[in-house]
Amino acid sequence: MKRIAAIVLAAGQSSRMGANKLLLPLDGKPLIAHAVDTARASNVTSIVMVLGHQAEKIRALFDGGDVKFVLNENYRQGMAGSLKCGLAAAPDDCDGAMIFLGDMPDIDAELTNRIIAAFDPGQGRAVVVPVKAGRRGHPVLWGRRFFPLLQQKLSGDSGAKSVIEENAGWVVRVETAQDGVFADIDTPEAFSARAAKTRLFT
Repeated sequence: MKRIAAIVLAAGQSSRMGANKLLLPLDGKPLIAHAVDTARASNVTSIVMVLGHQAEKIRALFDGGDVKFVLNENYRQGMAGSLKCGLAAAPDDCDGAMIFLGDMPDIDAELTNRIIAAFDPGQGRAVVVPVKAGRRGHPVLWGRRFFPLLQQKLSGDSGAKSVIEENAGWVVRVETAQDGVFADIDTPEAFSARAAKTRLFT
């Protein structure tokens, strides 16, 4: 059995939104709950949530459950620090970690499981990336062998794009038709558009 930790990044300040977007209600639950519910419905074996801005308000949504919390005290310095905190808090026996962004509500368990199924470090498939029309999206699954490199390379708001490109031989692409792999919610306009989409199809 593959032991995959879901690392949910939930530390940001939502500066472009004007309010903590992760607490905003979407489809009947807080935005951040979508990522957690997807992880719970999938084949991941543990969930780590990285907190920062308004940590206690977010923690209160999940206390008493199966989510392990870690606090990034330097969350104002960018996403890289949160990713590092999450990797450091992943269970010692996990084979890899899938990075979920807390503001991407349209990742589903079916795609999550396809990413996990493609993961096989013994066969050279140690980084799994969802792709639509040639464009990389989220969430990305990293094998444990890359945890030290990510800890070393990442800083500020820089993502792991360069690490993926420098280790292309370890990367496997999972094709998807889902736009959700790109759909983060950063602004009031983006939130309103996503909420309107729900109303249109319900």
